Amino acid sequence: MLMSTSVFSAHANEADIYREAKKQIVWFALGIVVCIAVAMIDYRVWQKWVWLILAVSAGLLCLCYVPGIGLLINGERRWIDIGPLQIQPSEIAKLSVIFLLGYWYSKFPDSGRHLFKGFLAPLSLAGVIIALVLFEVDIGTTAVLTLSTLIVLYVAGVHWAYLAGLVAAGAAGFIAMMSYAPDRVERLAAFVDPEQHRLGAGFQQWISLMALGSGDVAGRGIGEGRLKMLYMPFAHTDFIFPMIGEELGLIGTLGVIIAFASIVFASVLIAYRAPDRFGVLVATGICSILTVQAFFNIGVTTSVLPNTGLPLPFISYGGSSLLISMAAIGILVNIYRQGQIPEPRPKKERWSLDSHRETPRI
Repeated sequence: MLMSTSVFSAHANEADIYREAKKQIVWFALGIVVCIAVAMIDYRVWQKWVWLILAVSAGLLCLCYVPGIGLLINGERRWIDIGPLQIQPSEIAKLSVIFLLGYWYSKFPDSGRHLFKGFLAPLSLAGVIIALVLFEVDIGTTAVLTLSTLIVLYVAGVHWAYLAGLVAAGAAGFIAMMSYAPDRVERLAAFVDPEQHRLGAGFQQWISLMALGSGDVAGRGIGEGRLKMLYMPFAHTDFIFPMIGEELGLIGTLGVIIAFASIVFASVLIAYRAPDRFGVLVATGICSILTVQAFFNIGVTTSVLPNTGLPLPFISYGGSSLLISMAAIGILVNIYRQGQIPEPRPKKERWSLDSHRETPRI
């Protein structure tokens, strides 16, 4: 699907129309190597190096604001330019926040009822990373990190009243942020009435619905999609899901949803059988990061949620996203390899008269 859609995203002066697809193949090969390597490393190593990982993540996010290193694309500073590579530090930030929360609540397992030690202190540390992502004007990744943090806090046993306060504060912050970002207000208006804004802020979602509808059940066939032909902006990145719907139909889109559902199912089992609290929370956090982002992407492209700008994990074009997602799967595999397999229950003995007779005394 990436090869099918990226052809029409190429510039007119580019000689190789498959340039982006070839680059993604290289990132995928590198991701396989990283996934296997991480799967062989004891996941407890990340617990020991959590502060260094957090510092590196914050440093890379700060580089996004440095002229000459940080790249300003479409009014957003999400990328840094290091030699021939363009890296998106917010992808690394996702894992660093999960490691931090796993470390904190494994070191202080009974702190969930304490306001400072079990809520404000870890949330403040994670909030620094989340704020740096937010100031890049990356609202989508900020929402993913915030919701994933909320899920990990819930699993860690944080008091429900603190979580309710966090949800209320997040809603208030979202409203305040929308009031200072006119383009986001326009996107919200387009979400409420996409037909009225189909030539403006709602153009992508309108074309997306047309693509999903025209795909029907079986789709037009691989490479036969029409709306990717210079109609849909970013068809190979944030809006690749409706292109799947147009070419592979309902069968293809349901296949993608089932694939992400299987990640949730496997992650829950891995977290349940994890040998320690750190493994439980890290598995929960990785599951949340991957599936919440997929939920937001699919929700946006089906016009169920307002437009945010998030790639579909494993599928959309983007080397940083693919590499970190593959590394996350490697961590899950390592937690699974060291997990505790429940012992089978002993079989019940069949009742018989002889088995219940008293043993004769000697």
